[in-house]
Formats: sequence, C-alpha cells, structure tokens
Amino acid sequence: MKSRHLMLKLVSAAVLTALAASPVLAQTTGTTTTTTTTATTSHESVTLGNQFSTFAGSTTNSQSLVQGLRDGTAITLSEPVTTTSSTGVKTTTTVSTTFTPATGPMGYGNVKIALSLAEASLAKAGITDPTAAEMQAALNGGTLVLANGTSIKLDGILAARAAGEGWGQIAKAEGFKLGDVMRSPKADAHAHTHVKVERVEQAKGHDVDRPGKPEHVAKADRPERPERPNKPERPEHPDHTGRPGG
Repeated sequence: MKSRHLMLKLVSAAVLTALAASPVLAQTTGTTTTTTTTATTSHESVTLGNQFSTFAGSTTNSQSLVQGLRDGTAITLSEPVTTTSSTGVKTTTTVSTTFTPATGPMGYGNVKIALSLAEASLAKAGITDPTAAEMQAALNGGTLVLANGTSIKLDGILAARAAGEGWGQIAKAEGFKLGDVMRSPKADAHAHTHVKVERVEQAKGHDVDRPGKPEHVAKADRPERPERPNKPERPEHPDHTGRPGG
C-alpha cells in the first residue's frame, strides 16, 4: 500500500515538472528566432555602410545614409570644418546637416543602387570628396556652385525615383549605364577619373554662350544658260526664171 502511494507521488511530481518546463522552452525558442533576424539586418546594414564609407566621409555618415534610406527617415551627416581667424588661429568644429530622403522606405538592394548613382553623378561633376550638402543635392536634387563661381544643377537620384522613374531610366538620364555604375569600385573609379576632368572643364565655360551652329551657306545660283544665237536667216531662193521661149 505504501509502495503504491509512493509511486503516485513520483508520477505526479514528474508531470508537474514537465508542465513547468514547457513555457521556458517556448520562450527560449522565440528569443532565438528574434536574435537571428536582428543579426541578419545589422549585417546587411554594416556591409553597405562599409562599402560607402569613403564616399560619405566616415563610417558614421555612411551608416546614417544607409539607415535613413532603408527606413525613409531623416539622415544626419557630420563633417569637420576648419576656420582661420584674423590672427591666424585655426579652429575646427563639427557641422551637421540633416535632410529627409525624397523617397519612402526601400530595400537594401535599392539603397545600394541609389548611393551608387549619387556617387557617380557627383564624380561626373568632378566631385570625388563630397561635402554633406553636395551629397544631399545628389540624392534630393539641388545646385552645386563650383570654386570658379559656375553652377551645376543636379536633378537628384531620389527625386527622380520618387517621380516614378526606374533605376535604368535614372542612370541613362545621368549619362550612365546602370550595369557600369554597379561594377567593382576600382573599375568604376577609373571611369570617373576621366569623366571628372571633362566635366569640370565644361563647367568653367558654363556661363558662356555656346557658339551657334554656322548657318548653312546658300547654294550658289546656277549660271543662266546663254541664249542660243539666232539661226541665220536662210537666203531667199531666187525666183525661178522662166523657161526660155516661155
């Protein structure tokens, strides 16, 4: 009898222990899934941030660009600005520029294309180390004023995308082929070095009126054909003399 009661107690204890452990197992499984998803998202963001850190000026700026474009939220870019006082003392301060992308949230693939086209458009304009304001103009549109006082208007990669244009159309409007822009950075930089010089030269004469095409020279009139000389009149035939004896 005592053995039977002891057996029932042991079985009951085992059941209670199993029930108590079930929520813990369920909770552990859910936490593991969430952690994996977060790690994947961070990896993609970090990878793109590292890829465009040189273009953005710092890893912090590139991460802000990637995250802002990904979520469609405000982007803050910081850069050091050095000023010199009248006494020759140099002071360096950090200036921040904040703007909201013209598009809504987009996938990481589209983020990469947008930043690649923005970098290419600035390189074409002769700018390979852009300021925050120049990056904003490349993405949302604006006017770049060069050191010589001339200006270059940028339509904005994101502005064109927000207007409904495809990436291929946007690249073509900028003078590129999308496949060329998405090539390896080393090959792309070589192409931009040549375009950079050409673009800057064009900007120097931006305000000068381009000479118009020379007017077509009118075809010379054909010389009039000389009038044909009048045919000499034929001498009149003498009257037939009468036959003798007629």
